Amino acid sequence: MSDQHVETRTLRYFVAVVECLHFSKAADRLDVSQSVLSVAIQKLESQLGIKLLHRNKRQPVTLTDAGRAFHAHAVIALQHIDQAVQIGLLAARGLVGVVKAGFVASAVTSGALPGLLRAFRSEHPAVQLEIAPMDTPTQLEGLKNGVIDIGVIRARREYPPGVNAIVMHVEHLAVAMADNHILCLKDELVPQDLAGESFIIPQFDEQEGFSEILEDLARQGGFPDKPYQRVKDFMSAVTLAAAGYGVVLAPDSILSLSPPGITYRRITRFDRDVKLALAFRTRGNSPAVEALIEKVNKRIHE
Repeated sequence: MSDQHVETRTLRYFVAVVECLHFSKAADRLDVSQSVLSVAIQKLESQLGIKLLHRNKRQPVTLTDAGRAFHAHAVIALQHIDQAVQIGLLAARGLVGVVKAGFVASAVTSGALPGLLRAFRSEHPAVQLEIAPMDTPTQLEGLKNGVIDIGVIRARREYPPGVNAIVMHVEHLAVAMADNHILCLKDELVPQDLAGESFIIPQFDEQEGFSEILEDLARQGGFPDKPYQRVKDFMSAVTLAAAGYGVVLAPDSILSLSPPGITYRRITRFDRDVKLALAFRTRGNSPAVEALIEKVNKRIHE
């Protein structure tokens, strides 16, 4: 056997003959001439160096022992080829694949991320989503180095080269505090009410984001240079607030986090809000990622 490579078309010819047990009927099914089919099977037998079929005049074609074994594996091989083709076609349409996503906490508490993924899954059920919580700077870095494909982040004025974002959700602001805090006597807060408070900020090394919003709040409330404590995440911040260590400025979806000892009040007369954005690479995205980006675009224009 000089060449072990067998063309897919030849395998299909052979399987058709076996299923029909007749060259003429198989040729009709394949829409080829009987002579073309016969020559193809002869070349296959010559290539393999074995006899696959018994050709009996006026009787059905029968398989040799070698032909029976070869047929079983030929059927499996064609199934794998057809499956590979289908997966390739589905992947090209964004209907299969894996999307790795990062998210900030309020992407979940606001319902923005679960709502997006629910809508996306209804149209792309075979796409696998791998999600992980991470802060905005980590997500932006992850997009650049390929660790994640998309991120639900705090919107930024500017993004790193090669990264873009779409605002997908807007929230007003609230303050979390211990349930015995004197400000709990008010139904809503204005910036001036917070003049005497120590703030807990759920960020480490960023100036843009809640640190910046807090500066605006302080200017409007007339209390510059407020003391604050930085923590890593909202759960840490809310835990300290419940214990009386300070108050937390946060998107109002934080109201869904209700551990014992904590109370929330919304802020009025303050024109800042908090935006969540879907961040993604501007080039090199898989069709599945592009489909998810397109889903966000459609949702915000509905």
